[in-house]
Amino acid sequence: QVQLVESGGGLVQSGGSLRLSCAASGSIFSINVMRWYRQAPGKQRELVAGITSGGTASYADSVKGRFTISRDNAKNTVYLQMNSLKPEDTANYYCYAIARTSYVSDLVIYWGKGTLVTVSS
Repeated sequence: QVQLVESGGGLVQSGGSLRLSCAASGSIFSINVMRWYRQAPGKQRELVAGITSGGTASYADSVKGRFTISRDNAKNTVYLQMNSLKPEDTANYYCYAIARTSYVSDLVIYWGKGTLVTVSS
């Protein structure tokens, strides 16, 4: 099993910055894609950003130019640097990873429990 634990959420004023972290632990053989999703109250969960094991990043249009995803493969950790935050960025942010627990295991999707980001106006 693989566990994902997010940290770094909190309350910030509009225009401010936060850095989220997600550390993966457990029986990790390899981690493929790592992503950040978010879910605002009353809305569907949406993809924010993703990064491959090779470092190729992609972003939702709503966060391009403001958010930066990165990862440290040696630490099995993914980060989300969020700048110029807006009230509409308020949501629970969830970490997602596709990983193998052994050379012969299937790729399995794992989710963290989320960290709350609140942006005040």
